[in-house]
Order: sequence, then structure tokens, then C-alpha cells
Amino acid sequence: MTLGTTIRDAREASRISIAALSEATSIRIGLLTEMEANNFIHCGGDTYARGHLRNIAVLIGLDPQILIDLYNDQHAVESQRFQDSLVDNNVMQVPREKKSLSWKVPAVASVAILLVIAVVQIVMTNQSPSPVAAPKVSASASASAQVTPAATAVATPVTAATHGPVSLVIAAPRGNSYIDIIVDGKEVEKGSIFQGETKTYKGSAVISVYFSNPAGLDVTFNGKLLAPLGGQNEEVRRTFR
Repeated sequence: MTLGTTIRDAREASRISIAALSEATSIRIGLLTEMEANNFIHCGGDTYARGHLRNIAVLIGLDPQILIDLYNDQHAVESQRFQDSLVDNNVMQVPREKKSLSWKVPAVASVAILLVIAVVQIVMTNQSPSPVAAPKVSASASASAQVTPAATAVATPVTAATHGPVSLVIAAPRGNSYIDIIVDGKEVEKGSIFQGETKTYKGSAVISVYFSNPAGLDVTFNGKLLAPLGGQNEEVRRTFR
């Protein structure tokens, strides 16, 4: 069974029309029709196609990973298989022209190196200064010079960085999205947030998030509304401390 057939059968079993699915996921009816016909060329690449599949899966009652695995098996690796086939048939191998090295090139290079060495030696000989006797330093002065740096050294205190509690409010005023929330290293939410919903999360140190279709979300971090984290049907990961 193809990925497109799986999507169509699950949608029909869920009694959801293709128009209703389009409105709920913000995916064009034409693109949904192509996907149910097992055509994912106009999805905009693997990342966008997987984002569409996650949004569709939660509405038609399927595990998103099932659709992702079918996509990876049937579509994501087709271009690689095609390239491997071309390599096996020697189509992509670039012919290389054998070039012979003329004896004149190394000969000229050797002469140039010898000239440079000779010039450097002459310049260094003419510029070498006459030796100057080093001044004598008494033992007491030497000992004083050695002790002074250690006596004047001052330790610089280091202040460790600290983090306070974090709060994250996620609202979906413009559409549905798929979210995955991890608070202080523990996953607390994984699934869909539907248009009109608002969810709040609090942690003692860090909150990590994954968004699919972040254009439909408003995110408020510690009481401050953030700028949009991404566009429609994009996949975004962020960590808040």
C-alpha cells in the first residue's frame, strides 16, 4: 500500500472531507489531492513534506511516525537511489585527462629557490648587529626581581552564572500546530495544539520545544511576547533558559 492510499483510506475512515482537512491543516486542497495520489513533488522538499504528514496524521487518527516511515521508504530516498544507479552504470563518472609534467617546471622552480636562499643569506649577513656584552646584575637584585611578580599577583574572583525559573505560554490563534515540549529534561507534552487553544509550561531551569507550523503560534517567554519563530509548515526547535 502506498503512502497516498494510506492517507486517503484513513481520512475516509475518519469521515473527514478533503476540504475540512485542508481548512484544519492550512494545506491547499490541490496539494492534499496530489499527496493522496502519492505525489509529493510540490510539497517543497522532505522537511515540508514531513511537517504536512505530522499535521495530517493527528487529524485522521494515525501515528505521525507511520506516515513519516512510509515517506522515507517510498519518497525521501528516491533521488539517492537514482544517483546510485547512475554511478553503477558509470554515467556520473567524470573522465580525467592524463597530464604529463614537463621537466622544465621543476628545473625553473629549483633555480628560483636557490636564488632566494642566496639573497636571504646575504641580507642577514649585512644586517647582523655586533655582539653587546650583557650588563652584570647582582645576586640581590636578581632575587628581588624574581620575588616581585609573585608578591604582587592578585587572584581574580570568578562569579558562577545562575539561571532562574522559566515560564512559557503557547497560544494557537491562527491555526493548528504539532508541538513537543521538554521541561527540565522531561517530556511533558507531545501532540497537536488546535486553533484557539493556549497551553502554559513552567520549569526551574530550561524548556526545550519543537514546533511544526510555528506561523500559527504566539509564544510568550517569561511574560514577553516573542517575534514569530518560523513560517507556515516549517519545523523549528528552540531552547529557553
